[in-house]
Amino acid sequence: MASKADKFFSKNNYQWLVILLIIVIVLGVGFRFFQLEKKLYWHDEVYTSMRAAGFTRQEIDNNLFQNRIVTAPELQKYQQIKPGSTAVDTIQSLAIEDPQHPPFYFLMARFWMQQFGSSRTASRLLPTLLSLLSLPLMYGLAWELFTSHLIALFATAFIALSPFDILFAQTARQYSLLAVIVIGSSWLLLRAMRLQSWKNWSFYAGAIALGLYTHPFFILTAIAQGSFIIYDKLFISNINPKNYQNISNYFLALTTAIIIYTPWIFVLITNLQRASDTTNWTKISPGFLDIVKLWVLSFTALFIDLDFGFDSISTYLLRLPFLLLIAVAIYILYRQTNRTTSLFIITSIIVPFLILALPDIILGGKRSAVSRYLVSCFPGIQLAVAYFLGTKIQTTQRFWRVVLAATLTASIVSCTISAFADTWWSKDLSYFNAEVAQIINKNVANSVSPKSVIVISDIGDDFTNTGDLISLSYLLDKNVQLLLLSDSPNFEILKGYSIIFTFRISEKLRLAIEEKQGKLEPIFQYGKLWKLL
Repeated sequence: MASKADKFFSKNNYQWLVILLIIVIVLGVGFRFFQLEKKLYWHDEVYTSMRAAGFTRQEIDNNLFQNRIVTAPELQKYQQIKPGSTAVDTIQSLAIEDPQHPPFYFLMARFWMQQFGSSRTASRLLPTLLSLLSLPLMYGLAWELFTSHLIALFATAFIALSPFDILFAQTARQYSLLAVIVIGSSWLLLRAMRLQSWKNWSFYAGAIALGLYTHPFFILTAIAQGSFIIYDKLFISNINPKNYQNISNYFLALTTAIIIYTPWIFVLITNLQRASDTTNWTKISPGFLDIVKLWVLSFTALFIDLDFGFDSISTYLLRLPFLLLIAVAIYILYRQTNRTTSLFIITSIIVPFLILALPDIILGGKRSAVSRYLVSCFPGIQLAVAYFLGTKIQTTQRFWRVVLAATLTASIVSCTISAFADTWWSKDLSYFNAEVAQIINKNVANSVSPKSVIVISDIGDDFTNTGDLISLSYLLDKNVQLLLLSDSPNFEILKGYSIIFTFRISEKLRLAIEEKQGKLEPIFQYGKLWKLL
């Protein structure tokens, strides 16, 4: 089928297709660089800069929450390289407080920060540039699988214009790098299996090691790749003696990568309780129906990222055609390609998903409901859809042109709306910060004196306020004052302020304020912004 697609693709009347796909790829690259400075710098991005800069959250909390008034810009000094710190401080910050995050990306971010500064644009430019590596790697992977330039171009176009991939390409976290290594390691594995040289298997082992040092969930990809090799040997190509060599080479590469990763395994074991405490939120189940909804939203976000509310039926009706497209594409891939090709792609989707989803279903939790944790699954879906449309487009029916046009249009519209939005679903904890900042800034602008308005906060019930306060500081007027209270709050500081807000305060502090200062009224409940009457 792939060779037929290339022959069809070479016809003069289909030169428009290659032009269209190249335009789509260029457009996807453009979306990645658009509005980098304007988008909300959310909680996790703040922590990326904080770790890269060499700070720990504990030392920041010890400096901030001391019954003291600070201005919004003062909070951002913790996003700049800590004076006198080195890369060792970055590693120690992660090892002590965030051991579930390996240091590779954070060290890259630190060196990038040293060269280009710590602005939001600079911080996001690194993952944006890294995300561009996924384009040639996806082309190479698709070529290894299908030996078709047409399908490879389709796959590259889909990842280039993917709303999900663009969203995380503009996020100062390690997920765009993880996607690059997921795709790159798959390409290196197929090359190693085809060429059977120690050099190629060594490159593959290095990719596994880099993947593990980027994110612990890269192990999902490594397991999927191992499952493919073993299943291929047992049930598909068991006569081929190369399969014995592939299995032994895979386990040798995996063992080598794990040995290289041993230092961070030691860090994880040493700080296992801390890692467990900081990931406890993934063990809270939202309920099976909500998990299914989040699965639908996650997988369809590769092609469309529009919604009318989490509980709106319209959101899911809009995405249903794309869910159907994915399902049919995987089925056609299974029926029409050789078993080795279909097995490789299907295991890359199903194995990581089941490893995350089954514990959620059986034991409770929401690991599989977190879109960024499913990065290992997504390239396989894009490859399946690329094969499906890349072969169907050769028919004389207009229907498949309409399907392609609708798919690309949905992605373009999604990316355009997201590009101009103040916030998006990926901002998670900080989703409402933009609206919170607008309310506070409006009150400051309308007040007689900027110093008559103050925002009270403390460390909060869930200890996430440090990140969210710094996130908020990028949006607040530079004159906004924040009173950051300790466990023993000093309310005398509030004398002289006529407008007093509270932001994400703990229940203990709320009760203390209402007992000693007056009643608190919710101004924007979703953003946890209250006002003292």
